[in-house]
Amino acid sequence: MPSPPETMRLVAHGEGGGPEVMTVVTGPVPVPAADEVLIRVEAAGVNRPDVQQRLGLYPPPKGASPVLGLEVAGEVVAVGGGGAARYRVGDRVCALTNGGGYAEYAVAPEAQTLPLPAGYDATRAAAVPETAFTVWANLFGHGRLAAGETVLIHGGTSGIGSTAIGLARAFGAVPYATAGSPEKVAACLELGAEEAFDYRTQDFGEEIRRATGKRGVDVVLDMIGGDYFGRNLRALAGDGRLVIIALMGGHEVERADIRPIMLKRLTVTGSTMRPRSTAEKGAIARGLEEKVWPILSAGRCGPRIHATFPLERVAEAHRLMESSAHIGKIVLTVA
Repeated sequence: MPSPPETMRLVAHGEGGGPEVMTVVTGPVPVPAADEVLIRVEAAGVNRPDVQQRLGLYPPPKGASPVLGLEVAGEVVAVGGGGAARYRVGDRVCALTNGGGYAEYAVAPEAQTLPLPAGYDATRAAAVPETAFTVWANLFGHGRLAAGETVLIHGGTSGIGSTAIGLARAFGAVPYATAGSPEKVAACLELGAEEAFDYRTQDFGEEIRRATGKRGVDVVLDMIGGDYFGRNLRALAGDGRLVIIALMGGHEVERADIRPIMLKRLTVTGSTMRPRSTAEKGAIARGLEEKVWPILSAGRCGPRIHATFPLERVAEAHRLMESSAHIGKIVLTVA
């Protein structure tokens, strides 16, 4: 196989702003560090953190590529000179990157790189890492969701939400979900939710109490924050766990009754993925490969892809993401 070129196409977003600031430019192909692989990107997932980074609200961690893009799939074309040992040139992989996915070539720590699930092409595989890592670490790690338990998943038709519904079912839990329209409620049911509630017209707290015989759910997976905090506490059963993974509704809670935390012995936790160390993300990757990859390879719980866009139409992809009109994942095709 020929050596990688010296330059490539990539998406730049300048000083940040609306989707229109993104342009495809030419830049240098990254060189993999000792523990990294260089991937010829065939597809890259589009995620809400990409939008936040473009707006200047989610800066990349120190040492990470400033280029947008947190998940890719494609072909290994080079490996680092020291710590990278598992993959060889020509292997087809997907990866959770630390940045740089909106490009023809991207580097990723080998520990955060996984083989494609059986039967997956690059477009489908690129829709997996960011949501799978997040759901596995938060819903099953911090949230300790177990078979026979119940979970309320906010934003059930998002990439995270749809993945969480599917994996909750796959591991024997009962998922409930919220969504923002009758169409999205129906999609949640198709994805495997026991019941789904339109948060624009229904009180999800009341609906959860009705659906669970006033018991509440064992886990809430929340990406809203803001005024959902108190309502989430009330929706939880005794010894329940609230796991906060995003703050789309704001990061401040003006008024909330926190007595349920004490009275019901609740746990409130949360996390972000990007600042974690390579070792931490690598441990998540190994858990996914052992527990989740066999499910994906068997044709279950695969990502629902709403739309694909070529790299040159990245602004359209971001406009769709910001509209929240999508159900499932948005993917950029690169090669």
